[in-house]
Amino acid sequence: MLTPKRILPNFYKGDNRLKVLDQRYLPRWIVLLIDVFLVVLSMVLVYLIILGTPIKFRDFISVPAQGGFILAVNILFFFVFKTYSGIIRHSTFTDILKLALSALFTCVSLIGFNFLFAAIQGDRIFLTTSLLIYMLVSFTVMLLFRIAVKESYQFLRNTAAGKVKKRVAIVGVDDQTISLGKALTTESNMPFVLVGFLTEIFDSKRFKILGKPVIPIKDSFSETISKMDLDGILLISEGMNGKRKNQIIEDCIENNIEIFNVPNLESWNKKEDIHHHIKPLDIEDLLDRSPITIDNEMIELDLHDKVIMVTGGAGSIGSEIVRQVAGFEPKQLVILDQAESALHDLEIYLSQNHPKLNFITELADISNMYRMGLLFNKYDFDVIYHAAAYKHVPLIERNPHEAIYVNILGTVNLAILSASYEIKKFVMVSTDKAVNPTNVMGASKRVAEMYVQSLQNEKGVNTKFITTRFGNVLGSSGSVIPHFRKQISQGGPVTVTHKEIIRYFMTIPEACQLVLQAGTMGNGGEIYVFDMGKPVKILDLAEKMIRLSGLEPYEDIDIKITGLRPGEKLYEELLNDSSTSLPTHHPKIMISKTPVGKFEDLKKDVKQIIKMATRGKNDEVVQLLKDMVPEFISENSEFEVLDKPKMEELVKEKIK
Repeated sequence: MLTPKRILPNFYKGDNRLKVLDQRYLPRWIVLLIDVFLVVLSMVLVYLIILGTPIKFRDFISVPAQGGFILAVNILFFFVFKTYSGIIRHSTFTDILKLALSALFTCVSLIGFNFLFAAIQGDRIFLTTSLLIYMLVSFTVMLLFRIAVKESYQFLRNTAAGKVKKRVAIVGVDDQTISLGKALTTESNMPFVLVGFLTEIFDSKRFKILGKPVIPIKDSFSETISKMDLDGILLISEGMNGKRKNQIIEDCIENNIEIFNVPNLESWNKKEDIHHHIKPLDIEDLLDRSPITIDNEMIELDLHDKVIMVTGGAGSIGSEIVRQVAGFEPKQLVILDQAESALHDLEIYLSQNHPKLNFITELADISNMYRMGLLFNKYDFDVIYHAAAYKHVPLIERNPHEAIYVNILGTVNLAILSASYEIKKFVMVSTDKAVNPTNVMGASKRVAEMYVQSLQNEKGVNTKFITTRFGNVLGSSGSVIPHFRKQISQGGPVTVTHKEIIRYFMTIPEACQLVLQAGTMGNGGEIYVFDMGKPVKILDLAEKMIRLSGLEPYEDIDIKITGLRPGEKLYEELLNDSSTSLPTHHPKIMISKTPVGKFEDLKKDVKQIIKMATRGKNDEVVQLLKDMVPEFISENSEFEVLDKPKMEELVKEKIK
């Protein structure tokens, strides 16, 4: 027996809180009963409407009998179209269409029956006007009921979760932005309320799209948004002019308005919810760069149906090279790395996203010549992308011998084997830190560059040794941006090594696109330098990232200057003083003409430095590096003492 004690717990949960949001979905029979009640209510409304007019109901049968007949037909079509099968609080267009069809077919069937009965009996049962009004009223009542339930549930859910929807405006008026606006206005679970569209095309507020005003930008974007009660701006930034995009972002930051980036709708994953595609703007989106275009046909000629190896294939750069190479359908792709967890993760990714790709992962250390020899003997490589390297400057500064093993010995092993097995192309990924190096990492990469360049000039070497050189890549492991992002999420402080430090930046996909492109262009022995755009001041980067997080630098999140790290320099370069830069047919790629010594001399020096590294003699290792790379001058490092004789000689020469 139902008692108040049994009923009340279904509505209250001990803390006196109504459990409306905790209720399960209503059974179908209850939904059907609700709809029956609504159509009966609609009949009463129709009766009251017609009662106040000169129109009279037909009197062949009584009005209640007419109502019962109509109800029976309507219930029949409820079952035909299964109007009760939808979940009221999650009603969709399909559910509304079912209601409309049931109301329409009920009306049409009754009118048809009415005229058929009149043809046989000479009189009609129903008033046609009443049937038409009933169709409209019943559909409207059931529709309004579903809208009311859906909106009430959404309001209660947001209120219970403490959510307040953000008031946002969309920048621009075109097919893309209108589709985005439609998604915002039709999806009830979106955390945004669309205020309107911002555009320079229209000069009047008279226009409306999706019921939302089109707001003209008359004087300036900053002035326009300052007059609006906005929490955020939605920006489809792909294809937008870099200067225009950055100005919009600066104006939003100035007015303390969040910026949300939305990819082009064509790239949306339809399986995901729409709000997963709308994300706060990343600092990567602020690069003032024009899109990079590559010659896919040339790259395909190099890679399609070829056996390719990528060393360091599980790293930030290597894994992106793997992903891009996979798109050109190589005959076989060999991915080599010594990081087993990262290699395993990449293996899973490729199996899921490139099921037709013929690939294999090899766990190996490139400094092990015997292991590398086995691989070259096992696979008939056509192209090698050499991205394996130790790159963290302070860590390598404390462990110079490790840079020798991997950055130099590993490159030597691969280069010698490539020449011996007559691999067609060997593309090495280098760094801007190899230019006028101030640290062991940069100097070791410069020796690796010199080795493959000088080997190219040896007789009988048919392999094309190509070097690519670029600066910092956004989002790579150890990159400054993930580091800043983590510090901001932890409440700060954000640490910057020097107020004036600047760096060149490029996204990982951009860098890897240019690596593939440069690989198609080389004849052997070249160092290809990438156009990295404008250098970025790291302090400005930190301040901008804090503001993009909706916080104020030095107030909400502090910024601390920690001093330059060992081996770190203020300004990175892509060319050294003795280089000459030559253009190529690609506007983003130049050739650095850097003189190199004889291979025999370099081979002896490399042999000597490897011997010193195996003995763990760091000072001797760094001294040999300085002898091999005369422009290597240590900065903020324990090895600065080794530069004293060189500096004294320079002073003497100046005095003379």
